[in-house]
Amino acid sequence: MKTWQKIGIAAGGVIVLGGITWYSISKANANVVSVQTGRVTREDLTSIVTASGEIRPKNYTNVLGEGIGKITDIVVKEGDHVKKGDVLLHLENVQPGADVQAQLASIEAAESGMKAAGASFDAAVATLAQRQSDLSKAQLDWQRGQQLYKEQLIAKQEYDADKASYDSAAAAFTSAQAQVDQARASREQARSNLEQGRAVLRHTQDVLRKTTYTAPISGIISYIAVRVGENVVPGIQGTAGSSILTISDMSVVTAEVKVDETDIVSVKNDQPVDVTIDAIPDKVFKGHVTEVGELAILRTSGQASMTETTANTQEARDFKVVVTLDNPPDSLRPGLSVTAKIQTAQKQNVLTIPIQALAERTQKELDEAKNGTSGNVTLAASKSEGDSGQKTEIQGAFIIRAGKAEFVPVQTGITGVTDIEITDGLHEGDQIVTGSFKALRSLKPGAPIKIDNSTPKTEETSSSS
Repeated sequence: MKTWQKIGIAAGGVIVLGGITWYSISKANANVVSVQTGRVTREDLTSIVTASGEIRPKNYTNVLGEGIGKITDIVVKEGDHVKKGDVLLHLENVQPGADVQAQLASIEAAESGMKAAGASFDAAVATLAQRQSDLSKAQLDWQRGQQLYKEQLIAKQEYDADKASYDSAAAAFTSAQAQVDQARASREQARSNLEQGRAVLRHTQDVLRKTTYTAPISGIISYIAVRVGENVVPGIQGTAGSSILTISDMSVVTAEVKVDETDIVSVKNDQPVDVTIDAIPDKVFKGHVTEVGELAILRTSGQASMTETTANTQEARDFKVVVTLDNPPDSLRPGLSVTAKIQTAQKQNVLTIPIQALAERTQKELDEAKNGTSGNVTLAASKSEGDSGQKTEIQGAFIIRAGKAEFVPVQTGITGVTDIEITDGLHEGDQIVTGSFKALRSLKPGAPIKIDNSTPKTEETSSSS
């Protein structure tokens, strides 16, 4: 056999042997999954609920229109600090001012009439007293005349004169009584007119007062909705010109945030909060929860979910949570966007794993892996237990044992930013599968694995290579 034939046969043998070896290795690694791993560790864990919202003063008031009038002067501007009672703006007051002056003159006339009526009453009372005295004297004379006439000591003419005097005195007394009653009625009428005039004066003064608006509380002018020359109308919600301006008391500042319905159950009053404000970057403000809403709010419309029109909707819901800032800066303004991180729970030295290491598998998948059957085969156990039991999701993690990924059910506790507490199922130091996401999603219990904890290549490195 020639040399070249021997070389050809040897080369062919090497190729065949290499192919067999390659096929064997490929066959052996066909079901091996490349994964990233980590360890179960002990850490201090803080559960945080993140929510966004805006700065709101605890106390604020919307100054609404109290009457109809044209604005002639606005004394303040947005951002000004005002105290309770400070003048804010003026409306046109020519007619209200004239009405007050006219009513003051009317009251002066009524007071003069009241004095005159009082004097007339006093005079009538004095006259009545005089007529009472005259009547008493005439009655005595008449009684004496009757006795003397009976005893025939006086003439009939004198007797008749005494009787006439008595009758005249009685008539004068009755007339005086009527005059007193009339004077009393006139005095009461004058008093009523005076009280009516004073009531009208209070009304006209109130109308005049409403042409000058003053601050009902101390705070900052956070919004002015009107301009000089515009008309103000009585305050009716949603009516143009009814809302004039807003005063915010920034002595107590809150952040009103919306918490998702899945997190609200863990939010309680007095929980500590870290607040970041978009307008003041790189600074964290401390606060605490002071109010937790009881009624869900629809995310898109902002309406309460218990109303008749929204009761049956499946839209996502939020709950209002109010956070009071402990030491707010003076530069805060209502409406600034904020992010609140509410610390709902905190534990020290607990077992933790990365959140992404958690996986869920159905009982059916676990039974198939245990019995070595494919996903298309229905186990006898599944028939007896029923589909509902087999479809129940079981939460767990994949632990590395003898080069395979074994699924271990776990019980979890509080959730941190990147890690979650493990209360049962794992031990400190256990090696678990932490990635990749694609591998964890399709990884089957008992599958052989290959550990690759090298740093993933960046897009730039990959493209250059």
